[in-house]
Amino acid sequence: MNRIGIRQLVTWGTLGYCVSVMLAPSVRAGEWVSLFDGSTLSGWTAVEHSEGTSKWEVVDGAIVGSGKSSMLYSPKGEYKNFKFRAEIKINDKGNSGMYFRCPAADGDFSKGYEAQIDSTHSDPIRTGSIYGFLHIFKQIVPPDTWFTYEVECVDKNWRGMVVPHIKVTVNGELLFVFIERTKAWDKGFFAFQQHDPGSKVEIRKIEVMELDDQGK
Repeated sequence: MNRIGIRQLVTWGTLGYCVSVMLAPSVRAGEWVSLFDGSTLSGWTAVEHSEGTSKWEVVDGAIVGSGKSSMLYSPKGEYKNFKFRAEIKINDKGNSGMYFRCPAADGDFSKGYEAQIDSTHSDPIRTGSIYGFLHIFKQIVPPDTWFTYEVECVDKNWRGMVVPHIKVTVNGELLFVFIERTKAWDKGFFAFQQHDPGSKVEIRKIEVMELDDQGK
């Protein structure tokens, strides 16, 4: 797969490629830090999931993903214990995902935990789910509506095992705390998914708060 760094717009097969370099934001434990400046995609990396044309661009202060399958990865790839949140909107029949602990920026949909973004897609697994682990089939938010999505992921002790504790919150309401006993993913990138040509995802106010192994 081709790996393409993008500043504001990348269209595969049309623009070729452009490269943007940016130092990862300085993050101190217990503080919210923005990962998106609201006007460019500097430091973020788009990677095709399959052959075709995909687009990531900034429109009216929001990241917009459209076209064929791809992933957009955060500037830094060593996030382990954290709170991660963003404001998101998905179109009617659209599908996306807010990923965390992705071990590599390689476009693989199966690597990392995915907080599903899906209100009315043909896939019945809806927003609020941790895809492949814990599924919600009830619509939490309607399509074409901005909502705040937050995940907290911290390795903590549970019955003698240190395993990820994953909290999922939508619009300030805690949906669940999932104790992930397989320990599938240890640390990595944040990412957003462009699922298919019928999907359009919009993302803004992307923030992270790094935590210690006690969630502080």
